[in-house]
Amino acid sequence: MNIYSIKTNKMEKTILVTGGTGYIGAWVTKKLLEKGYIVRLAVRDKSRTDKYQYLQDISEKNEGKLELWEADLLKMGSYDAAAQGAEAIIHMASPFTLRFKDPIKDLIEPAVNGTKNVLEAANKSESVKRVVLTSSVAAVHGDTIDMTESGLSEFTEEHFNYSSSPKHQPYSYSKVAAEKAAWDIAKNQANWELVVINPSFVMGPSLSKTSDSESINFMKDMLSGKFKSGAPDLQFGFVDVRDVADAHILALENEDAEGRHILAERTAGVLDVVNIIRNEFGEKYKLPKKHAPKFVLMLMGWMFGISRKFVKNNVGYPLKLNTTKSIEKLKLKYMPLEQTLKDMVLQMEENK
Repeated sequence: MNIYSIKTNKMEKTILVTGGTGYIGAWVTKKLLEKGYIVRLAVRDKSRTDKYQYLQDISEKNEGKLELWEADLLKMGSYDAAAQGAEAIIHMASPFTLRFKDPIKDLIEPAVNGTKNVLEAANKSESVKRVVLTSSVAAVHGDTIDMTESGLSEFTEEHFNYSSSPKHQPYSYSKVAAEKAAWDIAKNQANWELVVINPSFVMGPSLSKTSDSESINFMKDMLSGKFKSGAPDLQFGFVDVRDVADAHILALENEDAEGRHILAERTAGVLDVVNIIRNEFGEKYKLPKKHAPKFVLMLMGWMFGISRKFVKNNVGYPLKLNTTKSIEKLKLKYMPLEQTLKDMVLQMEENK
């Protein structure tokens, strides 16, 4: 029996949102407010109005209502009060950075313990009936070589990342560890359902002019000429940030939504992305025109923050992601990557 039901009056539905000021989270919050939900936005410090004022402005122009609640991922119990009376939780708060000193302290512990903290709040709440968790395709696979070595033709929701560790691809390890912790908690209770979203490399415009998302940093590096001498022969899944937000709303509202959902409009190489930008903007930016040789990346990868092991296990290998479930079950309609990249560059130009 499905324990989750949708109210016809969205204004009666209260959703607790963690990470709602982030790159993805801001779009999710915006769309919830536009649909008339009451959004309980969990922030670490309510006095930092610069972090969320733009969301309050959006709230004032829409039917939805924005409530501010203070909570900290690493402070156990800090989400308990906000979860009381909420009918669902969208948990997106988790570090997404490739710039860290201590992978365990800066990435893994916040991701895993933060997820446990939020889901324990769901357990203590009598009202929460669904949790939508933002995971990542990094929880599905680690190194690109994994697909070849496992004899797979594609990755699906059945697969979990087995090759990442605290020392090798710690960000990816943090995502799979946090998601597995979530499934463990979900299986040991019967009051709420867990639905997981696994986005690939998220691109597109940011609602915040001060976003420090790695997606924005990647595009800055690309446009600034950091890779002008040659692009790494790396394959990624790519998805628009607005589509990722839509997927969260669909996972929230669709009574039949269950399990994991890989999100990707397509898989493509870095040079494919470059060529899309060049086709739209010509020679305006110092974009690479060829692949960087793998042996050069082995020698010089440290300059870009990548290890020899990463180069060895990822450069030059194919990648395919099966996104059938997101299309058929969630009914998600993907925006073309060409539009995503165009909108992203234009916004970055506007914001200088």
